[in-house]
Amino acid sequence: MQPFTLNYTRPAAELEFATPYAYDPGLQLNVTLDGRIAARDHALLRELGTTTSTAGSKTHFDD
Repeated sequence: MQPFTLNYTRPAAELEFATPYAYDPGLQLNVTLDGRIAARDHALLRELGTTTSTAGSKTHFDD
């Protein structure tokens, strides 16, 4: 028997978004493409709101 709600489910839409920063395992911080610490880039933070770490849980922040 299939639960009723599965009749109406659909896959979540995947957003195509490339982050302008990457995780640096040596520093254990997100860094911009030119090597600066992403949490110190005020323009980046104004645009994105925060820099979410991609190492481990998505609920931890670098800034």
